Parts: sequence; structure tokens; C-alpha cells
Amino acid sequence: MSKFHHEQHLKSSAFISDIVIGMSDGLTVPFALAAGLSAAVSSNSIIITAGIAEIIAGCIAMGLGGYLAGKTEQEHYESELKREYLEVENVPEKEKEEVKEIFAEYGLDNKAQQLIVDQMCKNKDHWVDFMMKFELGLEKPDVNRARNSALTIGFSYCVGGMLPLSAYFFTSKPQDGLILSALLTTICLFVFGYFKSKVTGQPPIKGALKVTAIGLIAAGAAFLIARLIT
Repeated sequence: MSKFHHEQHLKSSAFISDIVIGMSDGLTVPFALAAGLSAAVSSNSIIITAGIAEIIAGCIAMGLGGYLAGKTEQEHYESELKREYLEVENVPEKEKEEVKEIFAEYGLDNKAQQLIVDQMCKNKDHWVDFMMKFELGLEKPDVNRARNSALTIGFSYCVGGMLPLSAYFFTSKPQDGLILSALLTTICLFVFGYFKSKVTGQPPIKGALKVTAIGLIAAGAAFLIARLIT
């Protein structure tokens, strides 16, 4: 029962991490782009077109990045697993000593260490699994991790990006769109930062202010640079 709970916890953590990555970039990058364009162009349609193009490109790039990261994690695990099986097969005494060293760090005496090693080494799969977790610090990744990560990050980026851009659909001038977009994005950044911090165990208000500040600084920098250039 505890093993099932442990696996669910890891999946949930990965899912939340992917949402945070996609949503935070989605709220920040398109907002900064729209803010910069608002200082340089006089048509909302240009901002909307550029914003949608950026969101599509961002979804693909972020999703692909998540997919490659997931595949790399899986390939790394498989490579280390194969190496660990070879070591258990070819240098078992060395691997047994490493097991003893791990338990010695937890305060077990030599007799207890030897007893555990003797029992564990009767099952090669359990032995290798132990070494993967406690020697290398690697957990077996979900086989669907790469696909799920790509979809979650890409979708979160799209949702986050459409929030600041939506203001330009309901206004006639870039300046008006920027004001509404800034208000909407500030609220979204604060709410997102609050719940992200709450889920990850950080001070919610402090986390919300930090996320909001980063988004507004990025947008402000883009706006000022565009204003100086034009």
C-alpha cells in the first residue's frame, strides 16, 4: 500500500512540475512580447498575429523540450540499469561491500549489514533495484513520462499564453490592450504563483509576489526596449 502511495506521489510531482514550467513561461513570454509590440505598432491585429504565432511556436518548442527531457531520463535509467546488472554479475563482492557501506551510514553494525546483504543478494532483481535507488539515487521513470510531459507542458504554455493575449481581442488600440493585458496577467501571475507555492510547500504570498514580479519585470523590459528602439 505504501509503495502505491509513493509512486502516485512521484507522478503527481512530475505533473505539477510540468504545469509550472509551461504555465509560468506561457504567462511571461507572450505577455512580454505583446507589451513590447504595444510600444512599436499601432494595430491590435499585428500583436494578435504575432502573439498566436509565438504561442504555437512556444507550445511546440516547450513540448518538444519536455519530451526530450523525459526520453533522456528514461535512456539514462536504462543505461545505468544495464551497467548495474553487469556489475552485480561480474564483481558481486564489490557490490556487496557497497550495500554494506550504505547500511553502515544508517548506523547498522557489521552483523546486521551482513545479514541484510545475504538476504538481498538471493534475488538479483531486488539487489539491482536497491543499488539503483540508494547508490545512484535513480527511480524507474514512467514509460509514458516523455509523452505526458510534452502534452502537459505544451498545453499549459498555450493556456498561459492566451491569457495576456486575449486582452487584445477585446480592445481597439494596443495601448488599451496593454493596460487590460497587464491587469489580467498580473492577477493570473499572482494566483498562479500563490497556488504553485502552496502546492510545493513554500510561503504562498511570498511565492505569488515573486512570480508576479518576474513576469512584470520581463514585460516592462520588453516594453522599454521597444519604446527606445522606435
